[in-house]
Amino acid sequence: MEITSDRNEAWRKALRVAFPAKDRLAIERVTMPEVPPAERVKSQRVEVNKGVTPAMAQREARRCMDCVTPACMEGCPVGVDIPGFVKEIERGEFTRAAAVLKRASALPAVCGRVCPQEKQCEERCFLVQKLKKEAVAIGYLERFAADHERETGDAPLPESLPANGIRVAVVGSGPSGLSCAGDLAKAGFDVTVFEALHEIGGVLKYGIPEFRLPNRVVDAEIDQLRRLGVRFVTNYIVGMTGTLDDLRADGFRCFYISSGAGLPRFMNIPGENSNGILSANEYLTRVNLMGAGSVEADTPVYRGRHVVVVGGGNTAMDSARTARRLGAERVMIVYRRGEEEMPARVEEVKHAREEGCEFITLTNPMAYLADERRRVKQVIVQRMTLGEADESGRRTPVAVEGSEYALDTDMVIVAVGVSPNPIIPRSVPGLAVSRRGTIEVDPESMQTSVPDLYAGGDIVRGGATVILAMGDGRRAAQHICRRFSGT
Repeated sequence: MEITSDRNEAWRKALRVAFPAKDRLAIERVTMPEVPPAERVKSQRVEVNKGVTPAMAQREARRCMDCVTPACMEGCPVGVDIPGFVKEIERGEFTRAAAVLKRASALPAVCGRVCPQEKQCEERCFLVQKLKKEAVAIGYLERFAADHERETGDAPLPESLPANGIRVAVVGSGPSGLSCAGDLAKAGFDVTVFEALHEIGGVLKYGIPEFRLPNRVVDAEIDQLRRLGVRFVTNYIVGMTGTLDDLRADGFRCFYISSGAGLPRFMNIPGENSNGILSANEYLTRVNLMGAGSVEADTPVYRGRHVVVVGGGNTAMDSARTARRLGAERVMIVYRRGEEEMPARVEEVKHAREEGCEFITLTNPMAYLADERRRVKQVIVQRMTLGEADESGRRTPVAVEGSEYALDTDMVIVAVGVSPNPIIPRSVPGLAVSRRGTIEVDPESMQTSVPDLYAGGDIVRGGATVILAMGDGRRAAQHICRRFSGT
């Protein structure tokens, strides 16, 4: 399907006549319908946000001021033509809107759900920056266009170049790997994705619960990549099942490493080895990918009644909300800074509070106490105050002496971050690795110290958003294309 420029002058003039700026400014931002908290906490698979209707989407798209220089695009790590797809929605051309999205994004339905648009594209919206109004709901519109395409079955493939016969291996099937694979497939490369687990999707499957990102949505995006010619190999751990040299011998001429940051972090405090203390990584993987939330599971996860979740990011919110859905009577989110400093999305904090989770902020765990069975029974915590700002710009937590007290608990989920997967960094001779265990790359090309090896996502960043990981994949794909085209 031919896609013409969505911001051509004739169309822009027609829009200005039909919907003058004063009329656009009078439209209030759409509110996303949600499943009521009392209903949604009964199931892991009930998606909280219900999406917007076509009429709501067109009305919201009409709020776009059609800036001559769209600053919103500067905030998008994958370079989506935001005004282009928004204007197609305004015209009612929903399939065309999805096609515009797919020029730059391999996962538009995913990004529309989990990307922090409020800190990226929407933060730079003209309505916010110049008029101090609410931004156009770019994330809602992205989700709408992608969902409409999937639900109607009208999903033409993006245009692709002829096959060039060059084999590229992508290691890891998370958002960074899928983004790179999609761009390379469109450029004519023969792409195979190697995944260590039994399902494709990486963190999209094991790390994000279905009430935020349904598996059917991820699977549909992956099926699009299959239609583009991308092949997937599961249960294959590069560095153990086979080495990069093995893959080179099989004819692969270039590699993109996106094996993620799957190594959980703990706090190294007394009693941390007690039974009932899990990393968020283990907890969410077991529930999301292995069905351990069911009592009929071969290895069901323990269902705590009084659950403490340590951390303030999206993973902490996911863990807390999962525990509520598994029947926890009390879920306490313990975070060492204030709520305003929480890195979690505002929407995720809102949903967690609506679902009955408690927020115990400016508080930090000091030790765990266990019962005679060595099962955790209390968390000793200490109150904190905020001092001077650290290098990240956030104020540093400072302990308040003599403020310790105990929280009764029978389960603790630690969500204080992750570390890079060490298998590939340890198995590749000559690969430059940082002190944190991340792979070092040229930030422009994503090329490593090994010439045929590129890397991106959490294995480079040590932990980042889905969209930043996807941006790495796109950047690497562009430079791999240049490498083999000689330009």
